[in-house]
Amino acid sequence: MTAHFRRRMERAVAQAADAGLTGLLITPGPDLIYFTGYRPTAITERITMLVLDADHDPHLIVPVLERPDAVKAAGAGAVTITDWADGTDPYAAAAGLLDPKGRYAVSDNAWALHLLGLQEALPGSAYTSMTGSLPMLRAVKDTDEVDRLAAAGAAADAAYEQIVGVRFAGRTEHQVGTDLAALLVAHGHSQVDFTVVGSGPNGANPHHEMGERVIADGDMVVLDFGGLKDGYGSDTTRTVHVGEPTSLEREVFDVVREAQQAAFEAVRPGVPCEEIDRVARDVITRAGYGEYFIHRTGHGIGLTTHEPPYLVAGERRPLVPGMCFSIEPGIYLPGRFGVRIEDIVTVTADGGRRLNNTSHDLHIVA
Repeated sequence: MTAHFRRRMERAVAQAADAGLTGLLITPGPDLIYFTGYRPTAITERITMLVLDADHDPHLIVPVLERPDAVKAAGAGAVTITDWADGTDPYAAAAGLLDPKGRYAVSDNAWALHLLGLQEALPGSAYTSMTGSLPMLRAVKDTDEVDRLAAAGAAADAAYEQIVGVRFAGRTEHQVGTDLAALLVAHGHSQVDFTVVGSGPNGANPHHEMGERVIADGDMVVLDFGGLKDGYGSDTTRTVHVGEPTSLEREVFDVVREAQQAAFEAVRPGVPCEEIDRVARDVITRAGYGEYFIHRTGHGIGLTTHEPPYLVAGERRPLVPGMCFSIEPGIYLPGRFGVRIEDIVTVTADGGRRLNNTSHDLHIVA
């Protein structure tokens, strides 16, 4: 396992050099988990930071009281652990490992307190955000990561297969959402991040989540849900209908389904990320609903639910085997209803593979 984390660190240092950076400063959160497997039990004002650069062995700076936990991390054998004690200057300890005039990429969720401390200790240094400077750092997944994402997707699929069997009409969105969250946990999720249950006009808000509206016969209902299973994310959307839909509802649903399928079929190595967005958007625009598709077509997923790559106009980076992302076009008619269909997809050597495999048909619920 140590070699596994070491390879990730070496690859990151090479990417940083290619980007004209001195190195990387990794703070608690998904980046630190990715490179070391270390997840501090308490993220506090005490600085914890992994320093990666080409001129030194990897160093993990930790508070002395947290050193035992850091030593137990899966990738601890790939780093030298340096500790500091309360009452000493942690930034002086960190500064000794940095180039006084270096330029570093810093984890997006680093505390401003720590970054300002480093700037004060090393006024000639410079810092940039990890996503801004190295957006593809965690974007290409290895086989183990894809397997974990597939397992999370299968668990979310199992939850969906069960939720469509419960009664919707006469119950609140919150009640259905609570059932859905419980099913995610029952199928192995350690964390539920969101349960969108958008019924009727609430479905026209892509991030409605769940409220106290009572679901009624004749409602279209958007179900978007996900969380973490074994450290990796799930995120899927299906749209169901209570009772028989109108001709307009069926028309809109069919347009979204066609757009989602067309976008999936466009996935292959070398295709720019923005092309997947364009393909989905073209289908919806040709059908006359372009103004009602109000978000990007997709986002990357891994240790976090939203991460690069993003499938959006202007993102010209090419797809690479191992990238994993959502494809989730939607149409949202204000005051009426919304429709979205979402799968997580991974890029393969010659196309794409869905990690969500429940039916795309319009499911009729009671």
